[in-house]
Amino acid sequence: MAKSQTKKPDARKSLLDAAKKVLRRDGYAGFSTREVAEQAGVPLSQIHYHFGSKTGLVLALFEHQNNELLSRQRTMFDDKSIPLSERWDRACDYLDEDIASGYVRTLQELIAASWSDAEISKAVQKAQLGWHTFLTEVAGRVGDEIGGFGPFTPKDAAALVANAFIGAESMFLLGMEKHGYPVRDCLRRVGDLIRLTEQQRKKE
Repeated sequence: MAKSQTKKPDARKSLLDAAKKVLRRDGYAGFSTREVAEQAGVPLSQIHYHFGSKTGLVLALFEHQNNELLSRQRTMFDDKSIPLSERWDRACDYLDEDIASGYVRTLQELIAASWSDAEISKAVQKAQLGWHTFLTEVAGRVGDEIGGFGPFTPKDAAALVANAFIGAESMFLLGMEKHGYPVRDCLRRVGDLIRLTEQQRKKE
């Protein structure tokens, strides 16, 4: 009788899972590859084997998470059965989820690190351009439905939306909500404005 074989855990996946936990807890500045290796239960050398460096590991995790979130957002915004106002509401819900998951902190720390690190800058730019391309597509479809955005092109609208969310994330991490700064509330009120526009169009 053949002995049952226990499949060895994938070292790369174990490292990414551990890195996600450590990054969420300690942030990029306090990120320790030794801690990641210990949590993953693999030798430290495996990080260098699979990712080349601490930066390579963090960027691999960032790319994986960013692609997941972009796919999630695309699925939601492509669902035409949901009113635009509700899709905006869900985008705001997703922001709350992404803050809780630690992704927002990672993104903001990588943006800051990218100012002096070309490798990180390239990865962050690629991620943000992916979001801008997606948002431009969404803005183009919405513009066709509502008759455009006045003087703003779909690219303009996409840039304004992306900057609003990035700015909100930055102000949230800075703790501005504790001082009465309506960081996330103002984003949700945009959904209310879209809802009013939808109701007005129904009456016409």
